[in-house]
Amino acid sequence: MKMGIIGLGNMGSAMAHGLLNNNIETFLYDRSEEKREAFKDFEKAKIMDSEVDVVKNADAVILTIKPYVYDEVLDKIKNEVKNQIIISVTSSYDLKKLEAKLPGKKLLMAMPNTPAKILSSMTGICPGENISEDELSELREILSSFGETEIVEEKNIKIYEAVSGCMPAYVYMYIEAAADAAVSHGMTRDMAYRVISQAVAGSAKMVRESGLHPGELKDQVTTPAGTTIKGVKSLERDGFRSAIINAVDSIMNK
Repeated sequence: MKMGIIGLGNMGSAMAHGLLNNNIETFLYDRSEEKREAFKDFEKAKIMDSEVDVVKNADAVILTIKPYVYDEVLDKIKNEVKNQIIISVTSSYDLKKLEAKLPGKKLLMAMPNTPAKILSSMTGICPGENISEDELSELREILSSFGETEIVEEKNIKIYEAVSGCMPAYVYMYIEAAADAAVSHGMTRDMAYRVISQAVAGSAKMVRESGLHPGELKDQVTTPAGTTIKGVKSLERDGFRSAIINAVDSIMNK
């Protein structure tokens, strides 16, 4: 299956790198010549001159553009959409809105996150009713080329975006804040980023591989009257959990 990407911002660029690094032929377009030219040295990258050219050449087209641009781009390409699969990457332009623009066409939502650039995305996939099982299987394999995938019901796509698509930003904020604290107590910033990011990565791996509840894993670190429990108490006092829950709620209430 030949892939197409319209829009080479942070997400589009991340997905393009993931596909191209796995030798998947990918047709690319962005209004910015600079962003297009950034991919000219990839053997499997095909730089196009317009959105329409991408649709004409690809079997599946990913729209990694701003939500407010979707209507404009879909109006440009709709007459060229025959049997191609059109993929939205934002809950702001869901299957219902896609269907209104492209009635009867093959539509799908894919919710990646920016670690796609290093082949570590967590991509949620929500197929429209005209996507066959074989097409879904092939697309899932392709999207798995830059990370892991989950099939998500349409009713859950927004919460998936809130906790997966947005999650890297929350984690980066935590790493930055913890590093600031470490620097204030004398650690070099390079060491702080290196140590903290590995601690985060290792902790996430423990959750996935141990099968234990995160609370139980936390309790294994917090020895009685020890250092960690003092930090945990401070986080609880300052509303650490509530801040995270409120962040997710704010997205859901958008």
